[in-house]
Order: sequence, then C-alpha cells, then structure tokens
Amino acid sequence: MTAPNWPDFYFARHGETSWNRERRYQGSRDIPLNETGKLQANANGILLRDMLERDGVDPTQVQWFASPLGRASETMDRMRAAFDVALPPVIHDKRLIEISFGAFEGLLHDDVAQKFAAYAPGERDASYWEFRPENGENYDDVAARLLDFANDVTPHAIVVAHGGVLRVLRHLIAGADRKEVLNWPPPQGVIAHFAGGKMELFSAEDTWSAVDI
Repeated sequence: MTAPNWPDFYFARHGETSWNRERRYQGSRDIPLNETGKLQANANGILLRDMLERDGVDPTQVQWFASPLGRASETMDRMRAAFDVALPPVIHDKRLIEISFGAFEGLLHDDVAQKFAAYAPGERDASYWEFRPENGENYDDVAARLLDFANDVTPHAIVVAHGGVLRVLRHLIAGADRKEVLNWPPPQGVIAHFAGGKMELFSAEDTWSAVDI
C-alpha cells in the first residue's frame, strides 16, 4: 500500500495517559491525558510554533486535524494555546482514531503477552499487521483509513492523533518495514515532520535536535 502524493505535514502523538503509563491496550477507548501528558502537550505547542517559524509556515494558513478522541483533542487544544494568533478551526477526523484493539482493550500488555507471546510488543513479526483481535481492527484497516485521509491532507497541515496511526504513517510514507514499525514504540512529547518521503522526529526537550528512531 502506498500513497504517492502525501504532502509535507507535521504530526504529534497525544500526550501520556494513565493507561499508557500502566502499559494497557488503549485503542479506541477514550482515556484522558494524565498530568504528564498535559505537560507534554503544552511543550509540544511551543515546539510546533518554533518549527513552523523555522520553516516559514504561517499557522493561520494551514489545516489543523485531530482525532476526535479526547486525549488527542486536548493535546491539540493545548498545543494551539502556544500561538498568539487566531487559528483555523480544528477538523476532528474519525479516520485518525487509534486502531481498535477490540477485546484486548483495557488489558495489560504483559497479560496479553502471556497468552499470545507472538503479539507482545518487541516480539511481533510482520504477520501481526493482519491480526485482528475480536471486535477490533488490524493495521491494514488503519492503513485504508489513512490512505483515504491522504486525499484531504494539505501541505504543512498539523495532525494530532495516536501511536498506531504514526506507525502506519511511517510505513506508508517513509517506507519503514512492517515488522520494524510494529515493534517500534512511538514516542510522546515529540513532533514528526513528514517531508519528501521521510520522517524526522523532533523533541520538545531539545527543539533543534532530531530524535533517533
């Protein structure tokens, strides 16, 4: 699956939640940010403001997309608070919702790994891309949503969504191997810049240093 015409855009994963910290499958559950997540979102707003200024992008002339789940929506609102100009309204797009883990949602990663060792983060092979938990989605389902979203995303857009979404985007746009992205822990408190078929991560802790992937 490829989408040849992805434009340059900026992506942030939502800030930390209590389920992230506990290492629970979260998926489509609407779990709010914890205090660490709120601070990450605030810092990401300053980072994004500086990155747009560096790149000569006018924040009033781009589209702002967010997953409608609360943790992503609040992250977006906190990031936008760093700007002292009137911004276009946020477009809450259901295609950006996190992958649904179905029956796994609410379970600890370690508990699932004990029953299904091949599904444990760090132990997955490429076939996990096609695995669909009961009442859930697989990564191919998410890819189909994002390829449809590619028709609407515009140059220099800002997108706030989820870790599973970032995994799929890294595969679709930057060509990263499926096995690699399935076992990659997408970081919080960073902004991914997709441009020219590549992804570069920047940390809110060190604005001008790219983060190793």
